[in-house]
Amino acid sequence: MTTTPKKSTPGARSRFRRRLAGATALGLGLLAAGGLYTAFAPEPQVARAQDDAALIAQGEDLYFNNSCITCHGANLQGVQDRGPSLVGVGDAATYFQVSTGRMPLARQEAQAVRKPVLPQFDPETEEGRANLDALGAYIQANGGGPERPAEEGEALLGSDSARGGELFRLNCASCHNFTGRGIALSSGKFAPHLDESTPEVIYTAMLSGPQNMPKFSDRQLTPEEKKDIIAYIESVTNGNNNPGGNPLGGIGPVSEGLIAFIVGLAGLIGFALWLGAKS
Repeated sequence: MTTTPKKSTPGARSRFRRRLAGATALGLGLLAAGGLYTAFAPEPQVARAQDDAALIAQGEDLYFNNSCITCHGANLQGVQDRGPSLVGVGDAATYFQVSTGRMPLARQEAQAVRKPVLPQFDPETEEGRANLDALGAYIQANGGGPERPAEEGEALLGSDSARGGELFRLNCASCHNFTGRGIALSSGKFAPHLDESTPEVIYTAMLSGPQNMPKFSDRQLTPEEKKDIIAYIESVTNGNNNPGGNPLGGIGPVSEGLIAFIVGLAGLIGFALWLGAKS
């Protein structure tokens, strides 16, 4: 007895084709997803961690070999009568103090003054910028605190210097004067002039609050407002903001008022002498 093979029905063939099409679509979808992930995936965390570890290790060498440990201690805890703790100051304070030559201190005094920067930390050189990044990364990793902004140079200049001027007058002019000339404060301290300050220095000063200066968090002044303030400072310290003529020392209405007072007083004295001579 012979049997004839069963013929596949149209329904079975249709189901097979649907399964084949589904498997093909799934495979293409997986390939597309893999390609997109490869193209747009962030840098592997392991590689970034290795880079960060190398930068922190370089910063540790700089910290221990450039007299930082003498005043700030092996664990950033500070040394009595030598230097404060660095716990909580962050990368921002490190950049401000070291890139302006305020650190290391020449001597103990009321306020750290700006002086020539150590060559290995000169922000104008590639080596100096790399060393500043490394030292800041070490202090940031071990003490935490405000971080330096990612932008540099002109990227830190806001687009609204007029608003920056209003914010500067409200928050900064009481110490730095209307045109950034600075004034004397109590106990031998002073607010420095801002002529030599770069956008990075001004921004990190607002974040870290050196000496008598208050700290301005992003809740008090947003990053955009900080950039507008920097734009205003650049406009009044670059020598191109004197449409009225002679800047009179660049210290704003104080010098103008003083000159008016002296001229007026001299005129009154002269008039009094003239009246006396007539009588």
